[in-house]
Amino acid sequence: MVRSPRRRRFIAGLGAGVAAAALPARAAEPVDLQLVLAADVSRSIDEGRFQLQRQGYAAALADPRVVRAMTGGRLKRVALAYCEWSGPGAQRTMVDWSLIDGQASAEAFAARLLGPPRPFAGSTAVGEAILFAMDELRRCPYPAERRTIDVSGDGTNTSGTPAGSARDAAVEAGVTINGLAILSETPSPWNPQHTHPPGGLDEWYRANVIGGAGAFLLSVMGFDTFAYAMVNKLSRETA
Repeated sequence: MVRSPRRRRFIAGLGAGVAAAALPARAAEPVDLQLVLAADVSRSIDEGRFQLQRQGYAAALADPRVVRAMTGGRLKRVALAYCEWSGPGAQRTMVDWSLIDGQASAEAFAARLLGPPRPFAGSTAVGEAILFAMDELRRCPYPAERRTIDVSGDGTNTSGTPAGSARDAAVEAGVTINGLAILSETPSPWNPQHTHPPGGLDEWYRANVIGGAGAFLLSVMGFDTFAYAMVNKLSRETA
């Protein structure tokens, strides 16, 4: 589902009673963690890299090590949603909120992730992606004390709300944002500072994206080892 900035502001302003009325029957079932996975699918990510990213997320989510981390908390379950994003107004939830309470539910989520076609390939609006993820957290039907957004991307913010402003709003609301910076050896030919900003993309993510209690950043060189990086990242943030 794609929401315009105006629609996001409307949703954010809805009263708690209206939001509660829209929740499914299992709304009262609490979880250890609400986690939104927000994956960059902007134009700097070609089709081959896009496939590696999608497959990497699916493989990591079904990995028994990640499943053990997701089910190792007090309640032994987490709530998970996966979205992809590009420029302003270009964000979509590809797999909606799901309860992960074991290997079977994790594998089912991973299988649904692989099915939909790529939704976007535009500019890079990291700040808008964070705001979209915040809307997703607001409508999550499973209560949790911990709320986390996981942002992966291969470049800096090029349009829309500044990433740092969106990050600060999320942190103020008690949300943690972790990051996975996908580094490349060769700068983008049309905008070198997008993929290779001063100090490096990982430093840009530290300064503008991650924040909140226990926030951390992982970096990976290219997409070939994306699945391995995601196993480490998901195990750490869901443990």
